Amino acid sequence: MLISPQRKKKLDCKNITWRLYLLFLFCGICFGEDLGPSECHREPVNRFDCAPEKALNKAECEARGCCYVDDSLGKEQPSCFYPVNYPSYRAVNPTSTENGYSSTLKRTTKTFMPDDIMTLQLDIAFETNDRLRFTIKDPIQKRYEVPIETLCVASKPTDMQYDVKIIEEPFGLIISRKKNGQILLDTTVAPLLFADQFIQMSTSLASNFIYGLGEHLTSINLDLNWTTLTFWNRDLIPRKDANLYGTHPFYVAMEEDGSSHGVFLLNSNAMDVILQPAPALSWRTTGGILDFYVFLGPEPKTVIKQYQDVVGYPFMPPYWGLGFHLCRWGYTSSTLTREAVKKMRDAKMPLDTQWNDIDYMDSYLDFTYDPERFGDMPEMVNEFHQAGMKYIAIVEPAIGLSSPHGNYQPYEDGLKRGVYVTNENGQPVMGKVWPGPTVFVDFTNPEAHEWWYESLKNFHDKVPFDGMWIDMNEPANNVHYVPVDDCPDDTIENPPYVPKVVGGTLRDTTICASSKQHLSSHYNLHNLYGFTEAIASHNALIKIRGKRPFVISRSTFASHGRYAGHWTGDVESTWEQMYYSIPAILLFNMYGVPLVGTDLCGFVGNVTEELCVRWSQVGAFYPFMRNHNTLDATAQEPYVWSKESQDAIRDAALKRYMLLPYLYTLFHKAHTSGDTVARALFVEFPSDRNTWTIDRQFLWGEALFITPALEEGQTEVKGYFPAGLWYDLVEGKKIESKGEWFTLPAPLSTINVHVRGGYIIPAQEPGMTTEESRKNSLWLLVALSASGCAKGEIYWDDGDSLDTYKKGDYSIVLFTAQDNTLLSEVKQIEPEAEKLKLDVVTVFGVAAAPSKVLVNGATSDNFEYFPKTKKLKIEKLSLPVGNKFEIKWA
Repeated sequence: MLISPQRKKKLDCKNITWRLYLLFLFCGICFGEDLGPSECHREPVNRFDCAPEKALNKAECEARGCCYVDDSLGKEQPSCFYPVNYPSYRAVNPTSTENGYSSTLKRTTKTFMPDDIMTLQLDIAFETNDRLRFTIKDPIQKRYEVPIETLCVASKPTDMQYDVKIIEEPFGLIISRKKNGQILLDTTVAPLLFADQFIQMSTSLASNFIYGLGEHLTSINLDLNWTTLTFWNRDLIPRKDANLYGTHPFYVAMEEDGSSHGVFLLNSNAMDVILQPAPALSWRTTGGILDFYVFLGPEPKTVIKQYQDVVGYPFMPPYWGLGFHLCRWGYTSSTLTREAVKKMRDAKMPLDTQWNDIDYMDSYLDFTYDPERFGDMPEMVNEFHQAGMKYIAIVEPAIGLSSPHGNYQPYEDGLKRGVYVTNENGQPVMGKVWPGPTVFVDFTNPEAHEWWYESLKNFHDKVPFDGMWIDMNEPANNVHYVPVDDCPDDTIENPPYVPKVVGGTLRDTTICASSKQHLSSHYNLHNLYGFTEAIASHNALIKIRGKRPFVISRSTFASHGRYAGHWTGDVESTWEQMYYSIPAILLFNMYGVPLVGTDLCGFVGNVTEELCVRWSQVGAFYPFMRNHNTLDATAQEPYVWSKESQDAIRDAALKRYMLLPYLYTLFHKAHTSGDTVARALFVEFPSDRNTWTIDRQFLWGEALFITPALEEGQTEVKGYFPAGLWYDLVEGKKIESKGEWFTLPAPLSTINVHVRGGYIIPAQEPGMTTEESRKNSLWLLVALSASGCAKGEIYWDDGDSLDTYKKGDYSIVLFTAQDNTLLSEVKQIEPEAEKLKLDVVTVFGVAAAPSKVLVNGATSDNFEYFPKTKKLKIEKLSLPVGNKFEIKWA
């Protein structure tokens, strides 16, 4: 719908009641003499900052046509802010198109930012019934746009769930939910600014409950009390109020009735997002265009899926990638690396993948290993393979210039092929990372992808590694403020607006923003650097191994989950950081990066024994589980602790291995339909407002509920249980909740894990590796609902081959329980699953002791009933999973 200024006045009066001045101006409501007709009278929460780039005094503020009120309300709240009539764009001749609207936007008055773009083009596309996209760009001069492949296929909508209103003057968009009129975006709250290096658009928010906008150290729901979130990927120990390793400009917002929607800005330039308690949000970016997607949900699960319809669904990890991984910076020889593996085996700790940090390299050079300390590295890796394990070594994007012998072939080849980021003179940009002087691979260059593959293949021919760990790829540069090559003194290096980056400049701990890459300047591509390396590494591994790639990266961007996983960087060994790991993994699952975890026990500093045990327990339920710490810290491998602590860590790890069939099935659902693996409670229970801020508990999928101990000295923990039945994972003790808080025992030996009533979880007898576990018998955990029903499924394939789902080389078996009967339905079966046999079924919530159990009609005596917890355990079944079965208890 197109709206005239006169019609807009009426709408504002009726629907946007918090905008007090517009009510006064358009509706003639008298607020009294003290308010007056001033265009500067706005409540503090509704003030939008008119001095984004620097502090202004009253005279300076008013000189740019803005209001100045010093309310002594604190530095976060702007004293210089836009008046109601601040000059903005006017929508000229808005017209309907085949699938949306189009309009020219014009302004006649320049702003305080240099190089205003006075004419813009607005295009609104109704892509599906529940997704729309709008772009604002320069119609004359082509500007940089994010070069990622978006996967959404637009289908002409037939039943749109949204209304769109174009306000002509001053220009604005109002997007609302059709069924109830709920406003999702209203950009009329502040003027649109669009200059060459500064773009700002503000919007109202539907509620105070906003999630996403990562990567930042934050609770699950964002703080709207004048919070600035900065996007400029950076090498940094995670801390609050800092730009970290990734850029994901996507948020999910809850609405008052429990519905939700999402907004994604596809822009990779340096950016700030300002949250204020109106509630409102302002996007500020230093370049590119405005390219917004709005997702109508209405459930959070659906919003997340709709987002992934655009950026792509996650890759399917190999089964072994879900096991326990061990690393540290400080395994300085193959002997020490072997010893770590042996000690894990002696302690009977599960271990799937051994890693090495930069210690293994010859002079810290990629694609090399130290001939003295790691001279037998190929033999070591083959030994791991023979033991059913995998091996991963770190790879850096910064390439050293020379080896001690003055001859480092990968660097020379890359130089000849022009694969490095260059300066304004066409020479490779110089920095300083672990090898000393370095250059940086330009992963936007197709030639660099081929060089990367060839270099990795040559190394793999010597050392048959199984996956890749790509680090320092923000890209990090150990020279602060200026690289070895001085950066030019121009507006690219010193833009008129610098987001709130740590260090104060775009070049701090990275390369010059003016550096040249194949697709554009580093100014535009910086936040994509690690993402483009992940794509190159993903594709190289497929060509080298012919199996599923496994890549873990520190730096990320929207769409990263299609190619790689993530670990949350150099976290400190503190209780606070352990807590923050939970919202971190939940948010990354919302971003479509389900393969995510935090270094168990922390990376920086010395961990205490109690903290390491608790961290290992919660980490057993990270989708990606790795213990890793830094060079100077004390050892923190599971085997270094007391017997009591080792037992607790082992128990948690074995629980994980037992549940891997369920976890693997969740990853299949993420890969094929955009589900989350680790799931925030509000995502699963959006109608329960109590869940909207909970981030000390989390779910695996729909059915498994984890309540960890996160504070020092805890022996019990309080947890919120949404309405329903919940069963302790081991004993089957029942919690019947109406949506209540419960106190649970939490001795050091225990992490509380519950199964949700109404669900069936596939499990397996755990082994010391996933290769060993996959040969063991299958278990089913059946958690009955109050009505005696449950459902579940298992997805199974060979665990490592490419495109098994696409090729049909997989199995899916459904399980249902009802009327004291457990049934299986074989939807599809392949040879790998035919080896599986179901041996144990545990049923939680059986009201009375059965007199008999029938398995496919035959009486079985191999069952036991536990009257205290109402648990039925049926053993020695030996049922082929590929055949339909029926189990009854009378």
